[in-house]
Amino acid sequence: MVCLLLMNIKANILRTFEGVILGSDRHFWETWHDMMCFSFQVGVEEMLSRVWDSQPRVIKFSRKHQRSSSANGLRRQKRDWVIPPINVPENSRGPFPHMLVRIRSDQDKDVGIRYSITGAGADQPPSGIYNIDPISGNMFVTQPLDREERASFHLRAHAVDMNGNQVENPIDLYIYVIDMNDNRPEFQNQVYNGSVAEGSKPGSSVMQVTATDSDDSTTANGMVRYRILSQTPHSPIPNMFTINSETGDIVTVAAGLDREKVSQYTIIVQATDMEGNLNFGLSNTATALISITDINDNPPELTVRTFSGEVPENKVNVVVTNLTVVDRDQPHSPNWNAVYRIVSGDPSGHFTIRTNPITNEGMLTVVKPVDFEMNRAFMLTVVVSNQAHLASGIQSSLQSTAGVTISVQDVNEPPVFPVNPKTIRFEEGVPAGTTLTVFAAQDPDHFIHQIVRYSKLSDPANWLKINRTNGQITTMALLDRESMYVKNNVYEATFLAFDNGSPQASGTGTLQIYLIDVNDNAPVLVPREAQVCERARPNSRVNITASDADADPNVGPFVFELPSFPASVRRNWTISRLSGDYAQLRLRIPYLEASVYEIPIIVSDSGNPPLSNRSVIRVKVCPCDDNGDCSATGAVAAAGLGTGAIIAILICIIILLSMVLLFVVWMKRREKERQAKPLLIDPEDDVRDNILKYDEEGGGEEDQDYDLSQLQQPESLDHIINKPAGVRRVDERPVIAESQYPIRPSLPHPGDIGDFINDGLRAADNDPTAPPYDSLLVFDYEGSGSTAGSVSSLNSISSGDQDYDYLNDWGPRFKKLADLYGGGDDD
Repeated sequence: MVCLLLMNIKANILRTFEGVILGSDRHFWETWHDMMCFSFQVGVEEMLSRVWDSQPRVIKFSRKHQRSSSANGLRRQKRDWVIPPINVPENSRGPFPHMLVRIRSDQDKDVGIRYSITGAGADQPPSGIYNIDPISGNMFVTQPLDREERASFHLRAHAVDMNGNQVENPIDLYIYVIDMNDNRPEFQNQVYNGSVAEGSKPGSSVMQVTATDSDDSTTANGMVRYRILSQTPHSPIPNMFTINSETGDIVTVAAGLDREKVSQYTIIVQATDMEGNLNFGLSNTATALISITDINDNPPELTVRTFSGEVPENKVNVVVTNLTVVDRDQPHSPNWNAVYRIVSGDPSGHFTIRTNPITNEGMLTVVKPVDFEMNRAFMLTVVVSNQAHLASGIQSSLQSTAGVTISVQDVNEPPVFPVNPKTIRFEEGVPAGTTLTVFAAQDPDHFIHQIVRYSKLSDPANWLKINRTNGQITTMALLDRESMYVKNNVYEATFLAFDNGSPQASGTGTLQIYLIDVNDNAPVLVPREAQVCERARPNSRVNITASDADADPNVGPFVFELPSFPASVRRNWTISRLSGDYAQLRLRIPYLEASVYEIPIIVSDSGNPPLSNRSVIRVKVCPCDDNGDCSATGAVAAAGLGTGAIIAILICIIILLSMVLLFVVWMKRREKERQAKPLLIDPEDDVRDNILKYDEEGGGEEDQDYDLSQLQQPESLDHIINKPAGVRRVDERPVIAESQYPIRPSLPHPGDIGDFINDGLRAADNDPTAPPYDSLLVFDYEGSGSTAGSVSSLNSISSGDQDYDYLNDWGPRFKKLADLYGGGDDD
């Protein structure tokens, strides 16, 4: 602590008299500091202790400026001194509270004074650091101070009387915390990364490291200095780098950086405060990683001087050989990536060299087929370089050039048609058996004698055949230019030529036959149907033309004319020429009866000789409206239906509608009769003539998934009668009055039987006391007993006095029942 204080004293003296103290004086003060630190350390500590513990100084309130009267007039008082600041060292060990100063008023002898202090550190945050004795005015610090947290305090001292009245004007107290070297320098990063190119000259900048000290930067406590502690590895020398002690810049100091030998250096940097004094300063360290970046200082070198390979002829994209290379620069960088060039031996460009991006090898590849019959071998000269240019001063190696010997392998090549495709011209319609041409192929294997044979590969219309030995093409049918297999007057056929080599090879050739048109197709009239008005009008005309499958000059202009037979054609119609391909058909007479007329027209083309065709056009003559369009009635009449036919069709439609109407009326009447007198059994429900099937027993036990206990007959009805209102069991008989059913007359009228049945049905449907009470009944379970008792005492009583003759009046449906009961004893 004492040495640090001495160092601060020395720094303040040197800074105060900077420019005045000479070099010898500065050396004197440096020597004085060391002597004082080591020889008088104990004495200085005792002195500081006595100064700290000595009687604190007294600070008095400023005297008020008064103007007093006297015989000589007014007299001005002297101005008070400015109160000096209070210095308190940080990190004091106490004891606390420690008295700093004494605040005193000159009026404390006349009146009772109470002292207080205000401001940050007293009654404001951080409060409680300073306090004052209100009676004696002694001001204390209560705890150690930290300059890095707060470097100064501004307080105000007050003096009041016992009644709280201000006695003195407040005075300002400035407290400064004296800095002590209690903080080490801190690097911004523990690990710094930098780089420098290999081969850099001395003085090349590498990187900068920065450390900060929380102590006062105006004193030696906060002045940081840098130095390098170690370098790893020590190649080529232990001190390849140096650091600026004040700025932290790291630079090179020696030549010889080689990435291929050392790719990274590890530097330990130390930062020390107290201006780098290792005896009294605090230190910290950080690591600097310096990467040596690559430059292209190593040319690529081929591993051998001569490479060799072989390739079959007529093959492409085949790798002949791989050229291996060595480059000590950074892998997969432009300084390492190899670029290969063929400088001689391949004037036709049969080969190229592609670089393998992973291995950096050169793949010598065939890009243009080679021919054994023309070149049996190649001698190439190859040069390799890098994507990046060599560094300044670096020369290319002799091993960057090599020779490549390539042998070509002979293979059986397919026969080749010299002209492919081959085009010939012939008129269509040549007869079968006509020789068109000789389509022969050549075998490129000159050093081997082989036989070539031919066959047909594609002949869509099956018009041609080829001689198997010499390739002569002859026809098997007429050649028709208008065939669907001819495109743009050209017919194509493909033929195959193959040798007898091992393995067998084959080639294809295409023969194109251009067919010259001849006039072999007569023109056809277009359109085939039209309509005109029955009365001649300017716009009631038909434009006609013709279509011809032939080509020029065997098509238009066409000639249109009406035949002389039958004579009615020329009498009723006429044709006028519009252009070379179009004519106009119109009525010659003012009126023609509405109907459909078939008019023959002779059409001739312009061929040599010309061809003619008699065509028929169907013309519908019909009455027209004002716009010249056929009316609906006229269209029907023109379609060939006379007035009688139209009337007959209308009568049939009326009869059909009448029958439908009568059927609807009959159905509605029948429905009303059925509703007026409903019978006991509907005719659709009569089952007398139906076959009934009684041996179906239902779905089995799976359909009876229910609780049978709910269907048992209860022992008594007390629990039902006494049950409160709410949900009731659906199989319980409701305890209410039974419904009144209609009384059946002894001899009902046959017409009232329907009403009687309906009334009884409604009464049963609305009777809640009638079983089965809307519940599921199970008849194969008898339960434990019945409250109804036994029914064995009941017996059937038949009365012979009952008269059933009234059943005969109920109609035929009850005749069987009347026969059973009304037949008397004979039955």
